[in-house]
Amino acid sequence: MKGTRAAQRYAKAILDLANDKKVAKDVKEDMLSISKTIENSEDLRSTLASPVIKPSLKNQILKAIFKDVNGLTTGVFNLLVENNRINILDVVAKQYLSLFDTSILVQNAVVTTVVPLTKELEVKIQAKIKELTGKEATIENKIDESILGGFVLRVGDLQYDASVANNLNNLKTEFKTGNNAYVSKI
Repeated sequence: MKGTRAAQRYAKAILDLANDKKVAKDVKEDMLSISKTIENSEDLRSTLASPVIKPSLKNQILKAIFKDVNGLTTGVFNLLVENNRINILDVVAKQYLSLFDTSILVQNAVVTTVVPLTKELEVKIQAKIKELTGKEATIENKIDESILGGFVLRVGDLQYDASVANNLNNLKTEFKTGNNAYVSKI
C-alpha cells in the first residue's frame, strides 16, 4: 500500500504525542471515525488524492467534516497538509489504530457465528480469547450459516474452531479411519 512506511512513522509520532498529552483514547476515537468515513466515502477519497484540489481546501474540508475532533487530530490534518501527505490520512489513521491496540495489549479477533453475538456470548468469547492468548481483544462478528452452529474464533494466526460443521467433519474422519472408540467396539 502506497505511503505505508510514512504512515507508520506519522502514526507512531501521533501516538507518542497523544500518550504524552493523555489523549490517546480520544485520538483513537477520532482515527476510527476518520478511517470509517474515508473508507465509506468515494468522494472524500478522491478529494484527498486529487492533485488539482489545493491542500488548504482539503484541510478546510476535513475540519468541516470532523469538527468535533481532538485538537491533536486537527494538528495532524495541518501537519499532513503542510508536508503534502494528506493523501495518506486514511493509512495514518489505520496505522494509529493498530499501534494503539498493540500498545495497550489489545488484539483484534474475528468470531464467525451463525447468528449475531449477544452480549452474554461476547463476554464468554472474550473469556476464551483471554484463556487462549492472555490478552483482551476487540471482537468483530461475521455471520456464516455454513458452520451450522457454535463459533470459529480467529485471533492473529491462532484459530479456534468450535463449530458444529467442524465437529461433524472430525466425527466423519474418525469413522472413515476406524479410530473411533465406538467403531472399535463393534
